[in-house]
Amino acid sequence: MIRIAKYVVLSIACLPAFAPTARAQEIPAGYQEVLKILDRKGDFKAGVLKVNVPRSDLKMSVRGLALPTPFGFGGWIALTRKPSGTEVMMGDLVLGQDEVNPVLSALLDNGIDVTALHNHFFFDEPRVYYLHVHAVGGAADLARKVKPALDLIGHVTASPSPPFSGGTPLDTGKLAKIAGHEGEASGGVYKITVGRDDLGMTEDGAAINARMGLNTWAAFTGTAEDAVVAGDVAMLETELTPVLKALRKNGLEVVAIHHHMTHEQPMVIFLHYWGRGPADKLAAAFQSALAELGAASRAHP
Repeated sequence: MIRIAKYVVLSIACLPAFAPTARAQEIPAGYQEVLKILDRKGDFKAGVLKVNVPRSDLKMSVRGLALPTPFGFGGWIALTRKPSGTEVMMGDLVLGQDEVNPVLSALLDNGIDVTALHNHFFFDEPRVYYLHVHAVGGAADLARKVKPALDLIGHVTASPSPPFSGGTPLDTGKLAKIAGHEGEASGGVYKITVGRDDLGMTEDGAAINARMGLNTWAAFTGTAEDAVVAGDVAMLETELTPVLKALRKNGLEVVAIHHHMTHEQPMVIFLHYWGRGPADKLAAAFQSALAELGAASRAHP
């Protein structure tokens, strides 16, 4: 009997997860204006306006299984009001590979922060990524700022990548000089690694340094005229938006924004990126990101 009782209690406790948690309410006038600006549908529940950004234009499948949009391919933007009257906006946008960076740039250019970028599935066709956003301000103003990014969704044309062209070998000395750090050559790749020892991170007295993964790096391959770069940037929360802006301004594509650790102090975010072009320009783009690391602490010692 005891076991049955526990099972019943647990079953009842789980019911809210499957039942509606809030009833629809009349949408306040300010939020009606948001829906009008965005030209999208939404609903108002529990003090939150949720605006739907579904990807019903995509014919999604995972491991060959056709899946409906509500299965996990519906993006959204949500607004709620702080006691001060200011609005907080958060959201999760479902984007194709070619949409990620144009949408990301449109958000950054209009004062919207990007806080995460990752995948939810393996073997999804087409491949989609989930981009999280955050901003604070007036409801109508936030709607106007986010609209250019939302308008790009479903309207970005894929650009094919041509094969490598010939050219001269990478000038690793030049790349090191531009980046401001020496690297190592191995198997046709020149990799520059920059530790974040300035963060002073430890675990039970053990130093968590570059060799433990607390680092920023760039790997170059190709030729001086036609190279590619891929890498990772280890950042504090305050450094994320400046680094994103620096990378996008210099033509590098952001591939992922996520965590590598838990319970770390201070909190560190890792950003993966990719780019193609003349090697010296790629090195300069990498250096532009490095320049943002520690900039806030230098400005406000």
